[in-house]
Amino acid sequence: MLCEHLAELEQALLAADVPVTYRGQPWSKNCREWVYFDCYLDRAAIRARFELDDCVQDHVHHGTHDGQEAGMVCTRCHDAVMGLPESRRDAARRFPEA
Repeated sequence: MLCEHLAELEQALLAADVPVTYRGQPWSKNCREWVYFDCYLDRAAIRARFELDDCVQDHVHHGTHDGQEAGMVCTRCHDAVMGLPESRRDAARRFPEA
């Protein structure tokens, strides 16, 4: 279970039957629990729909050899909700759906 700052978002994704592709500590000890979902996270629409604390920041990683991701990170608890990268936003399932 993610921290209180991301729990509502995580539950909404699970309720929408968006598949989880990974859950755990992906990069370093500075990451607590990160959950990766098989969809593009429309961060602007998420912010309009959910009341997120200021500690929840947008995150985009344009990796080359280590993959790409885009989502939201809690800078206080070091948890995150991640989705597919920007390059897949038009081809993938989108959350929230329009």
